[in-house]
Amino acid sequence: MLKINIYTDGSCINNPGPGGCASIILFLNKQFILNYGYYYTTNNRMELMAIILAFNFIKKNINENYYINIFIDSKYIYNGVINWIFLWKKNNWKKSNNKFIKNIDLWNKIYNYLIFFKCNLKWNLIKSHSGNYYNNKCDKIAFFSANNPTLNDFF
Repeated sequence: MLKINIYTDGSCINNPGPGGCASIILFLNKQFILNYGYYYTTNNRMELMAIILAFNFIKKNINENYYINIFIDSKYIYNGVINWIFLWKKNNWKKSNNKFIKNIDLWNKIYNYLIFFKCNLKWNLIKSHSGNYYNNKCDKIAFFSANNPTLNDFF
């Protein structure tokens, strides 16, 4: 089974404000870097978009059996995918206080990817700015993208 490592990060200036997202996908001794910059968005949306970019790339470009290790530094995303997403979906994207969660559009996309990838995912929460080479690289690329936006975000 093919092993794929994904590193992702999001960045936002003045949150909300210009933002960027970056994903680094590593497999078969290859490295793929994906990134976008948005004129107006939030940090959490950029963290989510970085994951969506990576998942979309894998779904479209890799036709082998694979196992994915995904490395993120966002507790919001980690808790969302590990603890909350299936409950949110079951409750029509509402929290326990009966209010809709933020970023439903992006969480719904991630939910659909989780169903697609089934159990071939392992989520790893890493500390940001802790010396992890690929996390630091994603951070720099996301920050660069936030400073050079080309897209509009709709939220």
